[in-house]
Amino acid sequence: MSSSVSAPARRTSRAIAGLAVAMAAIVGLSACDSTGGSADKGTASAQTAGFPVSIKDVYGTTTVPARPERVAVVGWGSADAAIALGTIPVAMPKSLWGDPDGDGVLAWTTEALKAADAETPALHDETDSVPYEKISDSAPDVILATNSGLSEQEDKTLAKIAPTVAYPGMPWGTGWRQSTAMVGDALGKADAAKELIAKTEERMKAEMAKYPATAGKTGMVFWVDAKDTGKLHVYTPKDTRVQYLNDLGFATPDSVIQLTKGAETFVTDISAEEADRLDADIAVVYIDGGDAAVLTNDPLLSKIPAIANGAYLRIDSDEQLMAISAPTVLSIPWALPAYAKQLGDAAAKVK
Repeated sequence: MSSSVSAPARRTSRAIAGLAVAMAAIVGLSACDSTGGSADKGTASAQTAGFPVSIKDVYGTTTVPARPERVAVVGWGSADAAIALGTIPVAMPKSLWGDPDGDGVLAWTTEALKAADAETPALHDETDSVPYEKISDSAPDVILATNSGLSEQEDKTLAKIAPTVAYPGMPWGTGWRQSTAMVGDALGKADAAKELIAKTEERMKAEMAKYPATAGKTGMVFWVDAKDTGKLHVYTPKDTRVQYLNDLGFATPDSVIQLTKGAETFVTDISAEEADRLDADIAVVYIDGGDAAVLTNDPLLSKIPAIANGAYLRIDSDEQLMAISAPTVLSIPWALPAYAKQLGDAAAKVK
């Protein structure tokens, strides 16, 4: 991953009326216990029904021999998918960004755990490296890392602890649908995962329908360093932020596709001299170390059509930035009402 600026920039409103009820409904797709394991505590035949399952990822095929009861998580997203599917992990990463109360658990995950009457899983720190010992201490029978940056060596080391499901393509580039489906397969809950994905899609469609100005618009996502406005960091179509914007009805314009063509990662640099070629109708922007004036007062960046028209939204909440950087089946319903309104307001300014 890029080494500059905070994690969600590289790779709003908190409470919304009725959110707890909606979250409970999502978690309720499957029953789960509160002891850090699967609620499926039935007979041996129930544990092996539908197993073994084989899941393909970037490093080959992982076989999960029986229904997991102790799930450990590495990276983003897999914990949320597991919780929403009724399996509380025994271990998951500590969130060091986008967590205002500093307890290491993101707001939407906390609310889902409370709705499930479950205790917070053991948390481990992945800042510097994969904490093999901590993960091993949790005695998992499967390790989920569907949206992560595991190297092949890290994957092999984790596989000595338990079957490990890595990401399927680009590091940190797994979309929420695929991540949810892979977690569902690993847990023996493929049908429930499909239902959860469909319900999340319906929720997005219903929310965006409130803002007809967004229909048919194009969109892009970029960030800029206030101390270095000579370039923009534009997210490519491979990135989860862009894919999420696509999910919400905003197509990626040809200009962004062409300017980011050939990029092997999820973000690429564009010279400020080329900024006016970024002709998306709306822009989702993160400014590191500054405010909107960094764009509007700059002689080059202010020529970006979306900026010139005021058809942009600036993400100034770390919590919201995390929610849209790595969307999950839990973060989407949590953050979407505010995000959809911001997108609708920006789209209404398109000229």
